[in-house]
Amino acid sequence: MAITFIFFIILGRLLYVQIAWGSDLVELATDQWNREIPVVATRGIITDRNGTVIAGNRTTYSVFLRPNAVGNAEYTATVLGGIFSLDPNEILKKINGGKVSEVTIARQVDKESIEKLVSYDLAGVYYSRDNSRQYTYNDALCQVLGFTANDGTGLAGIEKYYDNILGGTNGEITYTTDIIGVETENSVVVYRPAKAGDEIRLTIDMDIQLASENAMRSVYASSGAKAVSCIVLNPQNFDILALVNYPSYDLNDVPRDDTETLNALSRNLLVSDIYEPGSTFKVVTSAMNIEEYLKGNGKAFSNSYVFNSSRTRSVDGTKIKCWSDHSNGKHSNQTLAEALNNSCNPCFTDIALSLGSETFYKYLSAFGFGGVTGLDFTGEALGMLVPQTAVRDCDLARIGFGQTIAVTGIQLACAIAAAVNGGNYYAPHFLKSVVSADGKTVSEYKPVLKNKVISEQASSILAGMLEGVVTEGSGNKAYIEGYKVGGKTGTAQKYENGHVAQGKYVSSFCGFFPANNPEYLALIVVDEPQGTYYGSAVAAPVAKDIFEDIIKLKNIERYE
Repeated sequence: MAITFIFFIILGRLLYVQIAWGSDLVELATDQWNREIPVVATRGIITDRNGTVIAGNRTTYSVFLRPNAVGNAEYTATVLGGIFSLDPNEILKKINGGKVSEVTIARQVDKESIEKLVSYDLAGVYYSRDNSRQYTYNDALCQVLGFTANDGTGLAGIEKYYDNILGGTNGEITYTTDIIGVETENSVVVYRPAKAGDEIRLTIDMDIQLASENAMRSVYASSGAKAVSCIVLNPQNFDILALVNYPSYDLNDVPRDDTETLNALSRNLLVSDIYEPGSTFKVVTSAMNIEEYLKGNGKAFSNSYVFNSSRTRSVDGTKIKCWSDHSNGKHSNQTLAEALNNSCNPCFTDIALSLGSETFYKYLSAFGFGGVTGLDFTGEALGMLVPQTAVRDCDLARIGFGQTIAVTGIQLACAIAAAVNGGNYYAPHFLKSVVSADGKTVSEYKPVLKNKVISEQASSILAGMLEGVVTEGSGNKAYIEGYKVGGKTGTAQKYENGHVAQGKYVSSFCGFFPANNPEYLALIVVDEPQGTYYGSAVAAPVAKDIFEDIIKLKNIERYE
């Protein structure tokens, strides 16, 4: 009986080993007798909308060794140290460590170094091709493109967001070895090819990008600002045509050893940072009012309504005042169009309070404030918005002219684009299409309409008013003769530790053209300019420079 019992135990164990554990044992045995050399997939390139290469590759190599297969350890360590400028003692420790079957010696090695390595014919030392990213324009578009790790995987920006598309699939070369890892005399070599990554084609137009880069470098130098940013997009579908943050860094010389500097310079300020928009937000308040008036809401003001000419308003015991002392008479008897021209805060206080928090917040949500835009990019901030349940009249009044609310640059640009393009709010995007390594289009991005924020009629009326801001109001330094340019300036105080930071401002301008059918919209943000700080003086001329460059680049004819 005992013998029978033992027999069944042994039989059961045998069946378990053969059936349940068999595949694992085969894999372990194969691993002992086989070695693999990785074949790194070629990373997909990144191009602009016209196919211009922005991020490409240069061929480099990785070098590694198998300690068990090394012949003369000291000699091997000395040779490798000399070729790759490494400490031979550290290499020797890796060879004699005996804990791993394979050790990486160097990555992204040039062809000349590999040729030297081959001439020594070192036992147990191998190399394989890998990729090193090469960025065509050095620091241009750096916070958008991001960068890769030494092994080629995306670490930031588009490189990270679309890493699964760009990265491809690695292959390998497998060959048989003896039990200690030395290649056998009649080794069987099996090659599994790598699959190259696909090309990411962006909505970016590098001609417009480079023009914007030049304009932002210029204002950064002339204004003494802490930082400057610019986004140019197509209001008809929210294609992002250019995006600049300055200061920047060289993508071909990433400061990897200085984490603090890298984090600061690689941050996409227009997507990840928030600020009080100031008077540029009056575009949104005006859009609400015009739409509600057209709908017959008796609390909205007509286009011919004349606002109280007083310089101040008292709300919840706090005084709200206009930047102007009203002594020149310009701010008396103002209509909405004139209030936009003069950027008069009290008029927009009246609009916000009259519409009320329920209506006002309905539009804030429709225009994307308090949430992400859906941009295909990591790290997008939500902005800051007082909850409707907690908003007081004094808060609502200030939101009406761009205070007590914080936005990202991408949020504001999209909101204003929707306000002037006929009322259509699309998801902003960088991706135009995905193209395979053999040049075939894999997929093409189609605009995603998220909201209808206002009617075409309201949008047309508003765009006309904003054209007036440029032709005869505070945005006149963005005026281009023969072209219909609209826009709005903004100057906002900065806060530190809950208090106004004396002498620190954010100057901005959001402009678009042609005003009657916008094809280009630019948001300019200048953080802490020194000396003159009004958006009308600092930011509006930059938009003009960019628009004039676009007119030349695209051969856009004069309207008149």
